[in-house]
Amino acid sequence: MEDSSRELSGRDGEDDGALGVRLVEPGADDTERAAESALRPKRLRDFVGQQVVRDQLSIVLESARARGRAPDHVLLSGPPGLGKTTLSMIIAAELGTGLRITSGPAIQHAGDLAAVLTSLEEGDVLFVDEVHRVARPAEELLYVAMEDFRVDVVVGKGPGATAIPLDLPPFTLVGATTRAGLLPAPLRDRFGFTAHLDFYSAAELQQVLHRSAALLGVALTSEGAAEVARRSRGTPRIANRLLRRVRDWSLVRGSGASGGSPVVDEASARAALEVYEVDPLGLDRIDRAVLRALCRTFGGGPVGLSTLAVSVGEEAETVETVVEPFLVREGMIGRTPRGRVATDAAWRHLGLEPPLARPGGVPGQLELGEPGAGRSPEHLPRTPDGPSGGR
Repeated sequence: MEDSSRELSGRDGEDDGALGVRLVEPGADDTERAAESALRPKRLRDFVGQQVVRDQLSIVLESARARGRAPDHVLLSGPPGLGKTTLSMIIAAELGTGLRITSGPAIQHAGDLAAVLTSLEEGDVLFVDEVHRVARPAEELLYVAMEDFRVDVVVGKGPGATAIPLDLPPFTLVGATTRAGLLPAPLRDRFGFTAHLDFYSAAELQQVLHRSAALLGVALTSEGAAEVARRSRGTPRIANRLLRRVRDWSLVRGSGASGGSPVVDEASARAALEVYEVDPLGLDRIDRAVLRALCRTFGGGPVGLSTLAVSVGEEAETVETVVEPFLVREGMIGRTPRGRVATDAAWRHLGLEPPLARPGGVPGQLELGEPGAGRSPEHLPRTPDGPSGGR
């Protein structure tokens, strides 16, 4: 067990030395996917969280084994980092069959898909990540393959072209998508089992962290797990990433610096994540920059997306797709027809006093230039009734 732990820890340290994503970004690049592969559970019983999905999927797989047939095609939807890829691997492992992995962007032509499908063996699992991004010409081929287990290969061009039908062995397609609404209805209808993965609770994330710590050979206390879990945005991938960073801090500046084993406790977790600029709510530097610009620079909004993005030095698409979703989910930013607005929670998180509601305006919003717009409590105009004049 000790040798295995050292091997996993060493490989992890080599692979994720320089990540191409933010520390609290739920997505992952190829480097991190290789690092987290050692932490993935191999069986459904070891998968933490998503209890409803696990129960439903267990019935589907047990029924398929009892009938001796491939299970229905499976669609997994939900935000990134919640375990869709892991579940696809578990499905293949539970069925005892082979697994082929590809992605929607990699399938741009019908020939690309035909090459993958014709290489499958009976009972294999084909995992297509971001299945909503499969090119339209390949979609038509996929419909027939999923329903009739057949592909039509076109030979020749023009009037002399001939379609040659090729039978496929029964297989199970597992599609994963972060944007289920973009799936064409004909494709969505061909999945016999669909499941949506939800964000994890803090208690579930603590279970994930304790399991990962055991695999990495890291001593993790209950308090340390709780501290990391509450900053992980309900996402196991972020929790594991933060655990590795806290482990590094403990090894260099904590208990491991004196030659002992690295221990991740509450104090080391707080100190390490302060270095990495992840605050107690899981916000990082870019998140706080957007909130500061919205509250301090624009008085809480409304402000247009492009203007807000320029003020923090980021692309508008980055702010909209990477930063905003979590801030909206946490109730710190609101989207209105007039632009983005900061809620009271955003003001208080920055240590600012929320402005009062304006008649006919946005709740909790002062106009730019008015007393109290975007100022900290100590800088508000003082009256005998207090900083805001007792209004």
